[in-house]
Amino acid sequence: MKKNNVFELPSLTTALSLLGMASQVEQLKNENRKISEQAARTILKALDAKDSYTFGHSMRVAYFSLVTGTEAALSKDEMYELELSAIFHDIGKIGTPDIVLNKPSRLSEEEFQIMKQHPEKSWEILQDYPGFEKIASNARFHHERYDGKGYPLGLKGEEIPVAARIILIADTFDAMTSTRPYRKGLSYEVAFEELLQFSGTQFDLNLVKLFIEGMRKEALKGEEEFFIPLMDRRFNKNAA
Repeated sequence: MKKNNVFELPSLTTALSLLGMASQVEQLKNENRKISEQAARTILKALDAKDSYTFGHSMRVAYFSLVTGTEAALSKDEMYELELSAIFHDIGKIGTPDIVLNKPSRLSEEEFQIMKQHPEKSWEILQDYPGFEKIASNARFHHERYDGKGYPLGLKGEEIPVAARIILIADTFDAMTSTRPYRKGLSYEVAFEELLQFSGTQFDLNLVKLFIEGMRKEALKGEEEFFIPLMDRRFNKNAA
């Protein structure tokens, strides 16, 4: 405010009023976030009922992603976004036919094309939740490749959100190390070598290095379980 060429400071009442308004806005954002989280947990329960493997896979991908995010020194807000993005990255598989989702052998080309639709379905499910816009985008882009040969949009390099780049590494690692009916899972060290081999093409090399460093630190802890904050529970690391 300016009066007689002299700037006046806002009154104490005005300042307190502005602080109160900011507090109310923050409280409303937190309340909306909690409502969205609860609704999303309900969807996760549906996913668990439809396909318990994908549910467990999603929890492990969240764990691997958070390990990488910690090594990358992401902020608290970035870690929260990463956690939810990883947990819900495969939520679109709810819309994948059971005959494809639960097939005990390798998918045919036609079946693979059906499976490739799940990132878009994840995005469609998540985008309308208040505060989940970035989470929806990260889920949509978690199969984009660093060299631009991924899907659904063919994004390249840093065009791909950091969270999506991390999730791709975690997702691929869990797929490689999980034992499935048609093949035995790889050891962690062999899977690390695979990630390094395809860095620069499929994966972000710097993030792969951080992932491997973080996972080796985790191994030194000798813990059999990991904790997922959103779910408020622990999961067995060897559930695959």
